[in-house]
Amino acid sequence: MKNLRLKAARAGMDLSQEQLAEMCNVSRQTISSIEKGDYNPTINLCIAICKALHKTLDELFWEE
Repeated sequence: MKNLRLKAARAGMDLSQEQLAEMCNVSRQTISSIEKGDYNPTINLCIAICKALHKTLDELFWEE
């Protein structure tokens, strides 16, 4: 399942995938794969992404 909330939050902060990846110490491809739904990140990576985007785990990763 695509993570459009992550993509929207990243775009809302005017960050590229590369910039977010650098903030989280991962590759741009990892961020791209998460947004496309091709990769299920670890909880530690989820937390790093949330901190970088000033969001909660629920806001970015909880499926309704």
